[in-house]
Amino acid sequence: MNRLIISGLLLVFQVFQANSSTLTIEECVGKAEANYPAIKKYAPLNTTLDINLSDINKGWLPRIGAYGQVTGQNVVPSFPSALSDVMEQFGQQIKGLGKIQYKVGIDVTQTIWDGGASKARRDIARNQNEVETSALDVELYGVRQRVENLYFAILLGNEQIMQSATTLDLLNANLERLKAMLRNGTAMQSDVDMVEAQALELNQTITQARYAVESYKRGLELFIGESLDGTELICPSEIVNMSDNNNRPELKLFEKQIAAMRAAQNLSDVSTMPVIGLFAQSYYGYPGLNYFNSMINREWSFNIVGGVKISWNIDSFYTKKNSSRKTSADIESITADRETFMFNTNIQKTSINENISGLRRLMADDERIVTLRSNVRKAAESQLENGIIDTTALLSKITDENIAKLNGTYHHIKLIQEIYNLKYTLNQ
Repeated sequence: MNRLIISGLLLVFQVFQANSSTLTIEECVGKAEANYPAIKKYAPLNTTLDINLSDINKGWLPRIGAYGQVTGQNVVPSFPSALSDVMEQFGQQIKGLGKIQYKVGIDVTQTIWDGGASKARRDIARNQNEVETSALDVELYGVRQRVENLYFAILLGNEQIMQSATTLDLLNANLERLKAMLRNGTAMQSDVDMVEAQALELNQTITQARYAVESYKRGLELFIGESLDGTELICPSEIVNMSDNNNRPELKLFEKQIAAMRAAQNLSDVSTMPVIGLFAQSYYGYPGLNYFNSMINREWSFNIVGGVKISWNIDSFYTKKNSSRKTSADIESITADRETFMFNTNIQKTSINENISGLRRLMADDERIVTLRSNVRKAAESQLENGIIDTTALLSKITDENIAKLNGTYHHIKLIQEIYNLKYTLNQ
């Protein structure tokens, strides 16, 4: 028989374990980040970078252009009449170039040195990608604090419900005691009504807290993308030995923005350099490169021209100085934003550290206060039975004990929440 009972209890325990699970705050943050829609932007950013780099690298491929044209001219090169007469005497008639000219051709150019422009464009593409990625990191990092706030709100709400439920049990126990005293003629109906009203009001407080917790849970479920029904949220342990290093993603974003500014300035600098390339022109048409032959007969011919070309656009020299000044001003602005962010972060860190110190001092007496309030309440219950105090005094003592327990729980969870706020502020 005992074996059957033990087997049954084990089965019930296994079923309970199968239907319940636990979730830590770190797991919640991880699930929320993976579920946040903006995380889908990372892949397109990398794809865009690959495309941009590919397009820039294709700038080194030969440029090939095909064309066809027909032109009409009112004047064309011709032989002097005296020379034409001499040639005609030898039986060679020279018609001169025709005024209608036509050609079909292909132009090929190949850059062999662009002064570093393509490298500068690749640097700009990579730096811009890093800026956009860092900005996305900052956006995603903001999810962490929102999830942590919901997590601790649920923990505080659950503790309030638990402590209030314990106090409600005390009130109900004293209510039954007063009802017995009423039947024995040692208590009045107003005493019973007072305790019952207090119990009903506390039950309302518990109901409101449950609604609030459910609301927080629904919000957290939207972040993590799964239901929290049957899931227990684990209160984190207190963290010690945190460093003062600030690893916030915003700082990385500032660095990437400055790097992008400098990469853009570098492109402006190299734009003042000449570009060297090879070229080839091939066409079939009339007139050909041999004008003398084209003057004698107006037949189509095949022609090729090739060589080295140096081009130098000096327009960039006009704007180079202003471009450099603008870049310096933009970098100074970003540096000021970074210093402002660090200043505000240090203020937050100082405030949070003060809150942590204050909560630790309060927690030093919490346990003793709860013990004393509990002793006073127990004595009041005995005094009520002996008619030394009235019901109002007892309710006051029960309320004091409940507040002491709630304060102790609140201080403990709030301490851990402030520590996690410090972790968030410094990205530890």
